[in-house]
Amino acid sequence: MSDTLIQIVDTALADAYQRGGHHLVCHPGCSQCCIGVFPIAHEDAARLHEGLTLLETTDPQRAARIRARVADSLTRLDPWFPGDLTTGILNEDHEAAILFEEFANDEPCPVLDPDHGTCDLYEHRPILCRTFGPPIRSEGDNGEVNLATCELCFIHATTEEIAACELDPTIPAQEEASNHAYNAAHNLHGQTLIAYALRNQQP
Repeated sequence: MSDTLIQIVDTALADAYQRGGHHLVCHPGCSQCCIGVFPIAHEDAARLHEGLTLLETTDPQRAARIRARVADSLTRLDPWFPGDLTTGILNEDHEAAILFEEFANDEPCPVLDPDHGTCDLYEHRPILCRTFGPPIRSEGDNGEVNLATCELCFIHATTEEIAACELDPTIPAQEEASNHAYNAAHNLHGQTLIAYALRNQQP
């Protein structure tokens, strides 16, 4: 399902970018969205680990730099990690959710090349990274559905222009189904972070 989901997401993203035109200013070197940790699914984690394993064969020096950044990141994250340090899985209770709001918001992604502002595992990046930028539906605290975008994009767009560039709204449900199937197949639960995904061996 993972490869199928990636194809669906990438096709939908290409379509959204075509409609978004000049409103989408994402480009190599723009890495604002790579600062601050965020939860990823185990299926994302496995894809990242696969990418790093491949990179160790094709570009061992770059892979070693990622490993070094992962180790540095874990040194900073471990003391405050709101989850299980052994598995790298985030706690799922309400208290953990509150703690996560203020957790490592300034921590750079360990896959980010700090010299070039680019992703060293771009082809294996998580779904959230793939879909960030174009307008995508999100549910607010009050239950209202909003169209969320990167704060650097669509700055001068009207509400109608933003709506016209919306990413396929079925993507989140398809991602959820794929993640559920993956977790069931591998007896996993919850979510993790990129640094822990690249520390742990994934199935």
